[in-house]
Amino acid sequence: MLDDFHYYEPKQGHGLPHDPFNAIVGPRPIGWISSQSASGVLNLAPYSFFNAFNYIPPIVGFCSIGRKDSLNNIEATGEFAWNLATFELAAPMNQSCAPVGPEVDEFSLSGLTPAPSKVISVPRVAQTPVSFECKLTQVLQLQRADGQTVPSWLVLGEVVAVYIRRDLLKDGVYDTAAARPILRGGGPADYFELGNLFKMTRPQA
Repeated sequence: MLDDFHYYEPKQGHGLPHDPFNAIVGPRPIGWISSQSASGVLNLAPYSFFNAFNYIPPIVGFCSIGRKDSLNNIEATGEFAWNLATFELAAPMNQSCAPVGPEVDEFSLSGLTPAPSKVISVPRVAQTPVSFECKLTQVLQLQRADGQTVPSWLVLGEVVAVYIRRDLLKDGVYDTAAARPILRGGGPADYFELGNLFKMTRPQA
C-alpha cells in the first residue's frame, strides 16, 4: 500500500529532517584522496561519494560536489592516491576534511605522514593499511535528466599500484573486516565500522 511509504520527488523536497538519499545508498566506502597541486602543495580529503567501477583495469572514482582542491589538483597533475580510512584513523580522517585554503597541507594538519609512491608522484598516507596509486582517466561533469549541468564532477582513475599490509592477507585472501574500514552513513555525523559478515556463493549456470 502506498500509505505505508514516505513518497517524495527530489526536486520538490523530501520533507524530512535530513535528506535520506545518503542513508539509503549506504553505508558508503570513503574516498580518502591524496593529491598534489602543480606547485607541490599536498592535499588530503575524504569524499563520501566514492566507489570501485571496474575490474580490468581496476578503476575507482569519487565525486567532487563543487570544485574542490582535489579536483583542481588531479586535473593539473593527472594523479591521485586512494587511502583506506580505518577505525584507528577516524580522527585524523575527520580532521582532513576541515574547510581550509588550498595552501594548507592536510597531511600536516591531521598529523599524518606522506609516504612516497612508486608509480605516481603523489604520496599516500603512511599510516593506512591499504592504498591505491591512481592515474586520471576521466573527469565528467554531472547533469540532470534534462541535460542541464550541475556543479559536481565525477573523477575516475585507473589503479596502477596497490599496497596491502601483509597481516590483512589470510591465506592469500584480503580480510576486509580485519582492516576495520569505516563507512559513511546518511546522517550529518554518521559513520559505521564494518561488521556482521555472512557468505553466499553465486549460483552456477
